Amino acid sequence: MSLYLWSALISVTLLALSVGYALGGRSADRQARLDRFSMFIGIAGIWVIIIPWLRQPVFAACEPLGLRPAVLLVATILFFPPLVFLGMISPYAIRLKAANLDVVGRTAGSLYAISTMASVASAIITGFFLIPNVGVSRLLFLTGFVLLATAALGILVHRKAAARIAGMVLLLAAGVLMYNVTPAETDDPDNGLMAIRQSPYGEIRVIDLDEIRYLLIDGGTHTAIDPETWETRFAYVNILDITSGFFDKPGDMLLIGLGGGSVAKSFTRNGWRVDAVEIDRVVTGIAREYFGLFSGEANVSTMDGRQFLISNTRKYNLIIMDVFGSGSIPFHMVTSEAFAQLQSHLTTDGVLAINFESVGWHGPMARSLAATARQHFQQVVTLPIAEPPDQFGNMVLTAANRPMTLKQSPPAPLERFSPEYDRAHAWDNRFEEDITGVPVLTDDFNPVDVWSERISYEARKQYHSLFHQTGLAW
Repeated sequence: MSLYLWSALISVTLLALSVGYALGGRSADRQARLDRFSMFIGIAGIWVIIIPWLRQPVFAACEPLGLRPAVLLVATILFFPPLVFLGMISPYAIRLKAANLDVVGRTAGSLYAISTMASVASAIITGFFLIPNVGVSRLLFLTGFVLLATAALGILVHRKAAARIAGMVLLLAAGVLMYNVTPAETDDPDNGLMAIRQSPYGEIRVIDLDEIRYLLIDGGTHTAIDPETWETRFAYVNILDITSGFFDKPGDMLLIGLGGGSVAKSFTRNGWRVDAVEIDRVVTGIAREYFGLFSGEANVSTMDGRQFLISNTRKYNLIIMDVFGSGSIPFHMVTSEAFAQLQSHLTTDGVLAINFESVGWHGPMARSLAATARQHFQQVVTLPIAEPPDQFGNMVLTAANRPMTLKQSPPAPLERFSPEYDRAHAWDNRFEEDITGVPVLTDDFNPVDVWSERISYEARKQYHSLFHQTGLAW
């Protein structure tokens, strides 16, 4: 989804600014006045402030259109209008600032240089500091309020005393009023919203619903547990336990993608020594505070998974990659180059296991991951979870340079909905994917974002059926 999201945002931004430049230039030539200049800024500020109100109904209205049209239309509705007015500011400012034609070039150059440098500084401050610490809704308000305050200052300079004061007071009062009613969610344990956090990588929610605790990251369900026992409610965690049976005894395991910590807890409980890599320190904190991950259950490193592979030389008996989420997978973790690094960190009898989502047992994602893994592993076996085989669900791909035979077959299940059933079903239906003519993923060629579109759509349908009516998530 990130591919389409960023493409839509960049396209809408460039188009809106282009329209704003054209309209602003024509308006400035007709009548360049400071109060009109301030009005453009004020309108943009008001629109930015109301975005938190608009986003949920706009998302709901556009989602049935499908991922690509919905992303483009939502970006247009929410951001095109304010960006048009902000685009009008540059040519208007040049017209106001330029005293004569002899300095118009210098004036334009200086204003664009200042504008670009401010944009760079704003992008860094926003991404590195403001979003993780302030949150998106409050940040939108602050941005809108700054625009309103700037507009008020322009009116103060331009108008007569009474009009100056009245205009400034009205604009700032509007900003304060909007701040007080700006929708901003906070923790609400009494109604099941245990925590809501912003991080550099997404919005994180912890929700208790029907005696199950969920970890949601940007609308994707990453962990589900019983909060009384910390036992997982996700079948794929039970399937991953099968990999322990490839070994005579527990060893060293590397987990890439901590999530709520269910996988780490499961393997530690079975005697494995677990190193975990999690890119988002907020997720690690949530796992410890709300999902019962204790300090002795995993040695957690905060960094990108591939960065860890490059900077670390340790070898492991088992590597589990659990980085799939929100309908997408970090493309750089599933390329041939990444598989080569993963293979280099395995012992001679080591096994790699990857949890991922697919629509059907033999979807393009499943086949291409298998084809890519076969570049570096002699045996690649897929363990399916979804039933029937054409449905959306998790799958576990296992790969090794030795036969993958269990020391002991999974025990026969006593009931349908049980960890034993999950393991027996996956193992009994294991298969080696037909990879004839299937593309191999590389750092140069990697269409996983394109394949993730349908996966994301199916995941969102499940997400909405579970959470949307509760009001705890949208």
